[in-house]
Amino acid sequence: MIRTLNALVDLVEQDTGDGVDVAAFAREHGTTEYHLRRMFSALSQMPLSEYVRRRRMTLAGAVLVSSDVSILDVAVRYGYGSVEAFGRAFRSVHGAGPADVRRHGGPLTTQPMLRFRLSVEGSTPMDVTIAHRPAFTLAGHAAQVPLIHVGVNPHIQRHIASIAPEEHARLKALADTDPAGILAITNDVEPDAPEGSLLTYLHGVAVSASTEAPSDLDAIELEAGTWAVFRASGPFPDALQQLWASTATDWFPSNPWRQRPGPSIVRYLDLTETHVDCELWLPIEKS
Repeated sequence: MIRTLNALVDLVEQDTGDGVDVAAFAREHGTTEYHLRRMFSALSQMPLSEYVRRRRMTLAGAVLVSSDVSILDVAVRYGYGSVEAFGRAFRSVHGAGPADVRRHGGPLTTQPMLRFRLSVEGSTPMDVTIAHRPAFTLAGHAAQVPLIHVGVNPHIQRHIASIAPEEHARLKALADTDPAGILAITNDVEPDAPEGSLLTYLHGVAVSASTEAPSDLDAIELEAGTWAVFRASGPFPDALQQLWASTATDWFPSNPWRQRPGPSIVRYLDLTETHVDCELWLPIEKS
């Protein structure tokens, strides 16, 4: 995966505005666009699309201050059909317009070329189980909430608080398959979604495919497949968020699996304001 990510970075450098065909690149390297984007985002701490935009504007800035190529020609070279669109993208990265940068030689905010390197990680063993599950359904109460990477998500907290206590009891009674109990489910998340992007959060339970979920509940139907079940225990929410990061930095690069599209599921075994004991279920497939 490290070699594949570096080849992707090299391809970005060769792109002059036509766009990188990430799906085709992933197929050529024996992986999927979904998994590739997720690994890039997790390891670089930025979406691939954001890295491409910053690199283009970095190279465009260098051209502007070192040559007399017209701003329109620079815009077209880096994939923009008008000076206005190029100017907006350029200003969002550098904080100044192309004409100002050409006139004054700056300011320029440089995005260095990324290079992924193998480092010695994994000194802490990860508790993981591979589970092959038949088709099942996730049923509960859904809400659209913004993605927040660090700390407790207050939008999710408000959604859970709005659900009546008797409804929690009804959901618990409905659950009849693994993962057991009340579940925290996130769905409709792009693999490299930036913070603030909307996702679907479902507060619900798992029911077998033969059980008909009540029509007043939101439902996500899942086909039979394989899941990686990670276990974590420690301070809340740090332990869970560190577990998320470790799946990308430690587990996936060193195991013959890749993440496939689908919801992520958190099963809380024990939860207080300061401590969590939980399972993280991620849909996977052989790489």
